[in-house]
Amino acid sequence: MTAAPDVTVVIAVYNTMPYLVECLESLIGQTIGRKRLEIVAVDDGSTDGSGAELDRWAARYPDTVKVVHQENSGGPAAPSNRALELATGRYVFFIGSDDHLGKEALKRLVDCADTHTSDVVVGKMVGTNGRYVHQALYRKNDPDVSLYDSALPFTLANTKLFRRELVERHKLRFPEDLPVGSDQPFTIEACVRARKISVVADYTCYYAVKRGDAGNITYRADHLARLRCTERIMRHTAGLIDAGPHRDAVFKRHFTWELTKLVQGPDFAALDTAVQYQLCDGIARLADEYLTASLNESLGVQSRVRIALARRGDVRLLARANEAEAPGHAVPFVLEGDHTYASYPGFRDAASGLDDALFRLNDEAVPKRLADGTRLLAADWEQNGDDMAVSLAVRVPITGSVEPLAAVALRLAPKAFSKASDKTGARRMPDADTVPPTDALITREPDEDGTGTVLRATFPLRATRARAHPRVYVTLGGIRHEVAVAVAETPLPLARRWREKVPYRVSANATPNGRLMITTAPLWGPEVPVSGRVRQVMSRVKRKISR
Repeated sequence: MTAAPDVTVVIAVYNTMPYLVECLESLIGQTIGRKRLEIVAVDDGSTDGSGAELDRWAARYPDTVKVVHQENSGGPAAPSNRALELATGRYVFFIGSDDHLGKEALKRLVDCADTHTSDVVVGKMVGTNGRYVHQALYRKNDPDVSLYDSALPFTLANTKLFRRELVERHKLRFPEDLPVGSDQPFTIEACVRARKISVVADYTCYYAVKRGDAGNITYRADHLARLRCTERIMRHTAGLIDAGPHRDAVFKRHFTWELTKLVQGPDFAALDTAVQYQLCDGIARLADEYLTASLNESLGVQSRVRIALARRGDVRLLARANEAEAPGHAVPFVLEGDHTYASYPGFRDAASGLDDALFRLNDEAVPKRLADGTRLLAADWEQNGDDMAVSLAVRVPITGSVEPLAAVALRLAPKAFSKASDKTGARRMPDADTVPPTDALITREPDEDGTGTVLRATFPLRATRARAHPRVYVTLGGIRHEVAVAVAETPLPLARRWREKVPYRVSANATPNGRLMITTAPLWGPEVPVSGRVRQVMSRVKRKISR
């Protein structure tokens, strides 16, 4: 009697050539070995040769690869369910047919499950070709992670290892009438019912591929279909998890991602007005039922504002909020007392009647928001005899009264020369974190459109070989943020020579990532490494000049 394989890999296939080939190669090459592996692939009516490719692999590896062909079902759920009926492994693993695995993935996942008696094991997943994959769950290996106090709700794809006994005991299957998100009900219920969930984070198990034709989402759905699917998922979840902190922890994902994205960006603006109002009605219905006060408070301000506007059916303000976040724009901050607010359209607008608390910042996106709106407006040199200074004007996306704006500082932070950039052996500055930033007198004034503040300061430059990066330091909610100054399209001053006896050169440049850098360096002298012969010539020139 042949022993059951350790793991059955399920592949739902629909028109994924040539990515399918790499997927199959990565499975056959797994270090777990073919004797411990079963692959069940269901061709869901492919028309690009994927079905024939599967047959070739089944003929080459008849003891490992099983192939089923069926009429197109309109989604990945039906082929996945068909494969589950044929699976015989102790564990089952799901993979997208355009993705692939690291060589040791299945062995590590199965070993983890066996060692810790885990019912679900999540392997580290990364995106390729620019595909985004949420990474918070993969910070460390964890033999026992909870669905309710981790980042697992933001990683609900079915691309995990599941104990098949758990799947069959609870008759877990994929809903075949959901065009989007059909893996979420399966994954959520498996995680709710699992005795233990583990994470393998020290090895990249799964490579999620962004296809060149942007065709990963084969079964596309419009906004209203996505809303209906999200509502189904949330109602299924509510039947599994009682109201309270645990349910809130899972639904934070749906309010942050699925529902917010329905009324965000240019896609929403392109919809018919009637569809926009239908989306708002659907979001309002779910928010009325599931958005508790504590969950609402935990949302990032971007989601909190949009959910609130959708509940009010305020399509006009939603459109303006999207415009405020369009590329090249940044929603300004307002500093007031101990609080910081995102000044979205409608903030402190008497006509809107929206509460200030709705706009209060508490999310982790503050550094990015600051960086997106902080840019150089002007830079120039100021020379007085042997003294040189750089004068800067920098715009930050913050408004407020003078007193709280004192928490916003512009400094010139010295940066050490790295070994890579200073192979000549010239004297290097101490490490950047040991050099206190140089303060200067800062003036603050509103920018032209009133959505930000212009910081102006003049920094004296030292006669030494150094690089320095202007930085904006902002204290928000007791947290100090450091933001580099983007050059954008601002013209920079030409390099300048200064000092007489030992001349120095000062220059302003944009780094490869577009940030401003000020560089000072001697043109000659003991700090400039030169050959003995060149030094002799320079000494003679200097003696002649001194005569």
